[in-house]
Amino acid sequence: MRRPVNRQPALKAQDLYLLLALLARRGEVLTYPELAAFAGLSMSEVHGALKRAEQARLLAFVDKQPRIIVPAFKEFLFHGARYAFPAARGGMVGGVPTAYAAAPLNALIAPSADPSPVWPHAEGKARGIALIPLYPSAPAAALRSPALYENLALFDALRMGNARERNLAEKLFEERF
Repeated sequence: MRRPVNRQPALKAQDLYLLLALLARRGEVLTYPELAAFAGLSMSEVHGALKRAEQARLLAFVDKQPRIIVPAFKEFLFHGARYAFPAARGGMVGGVPTAYAAAPLNALIAPSADPSPVWPHAEGKARGIALIPLYPSAPAAALRSPALYENLALFDALRMGNARERNLAEKLFEERF
């Protein structure tokens, strides 16, 4: 007997990562190869991520260009994404600061004696508690783009931070929309 095939669409971490990359390049006309190079993804990953985001109604194509549907994306980002993509932590590592330890939150939150969250990465100059990045290519892409770095760090604050950090991250994201 054949088992039914589950055709229920589901977002992947790379889909949210690509949406955060699009937000960092908001207003720019980007080709798939440019978007792939910017995010450190393959062309097929970009295509699949955009199609899944469109199916989830977080994105629409306007004149063949991907455009974030802001109200839907904000709702998912602020209220659902931290449950869909929970923070996974590790031990002490060298890496790239994230969440409240990175811009723009590090200017608003005083550092504590606790080790800061970092993405494990060979080029990182900070030492702290490992926070697995949303997508493996995220740290390298973030080091190339300050806007993407800030978006990813703010998302990390949403998914792992305390109430104050989450509220500040939401406020800073609101300014970006």
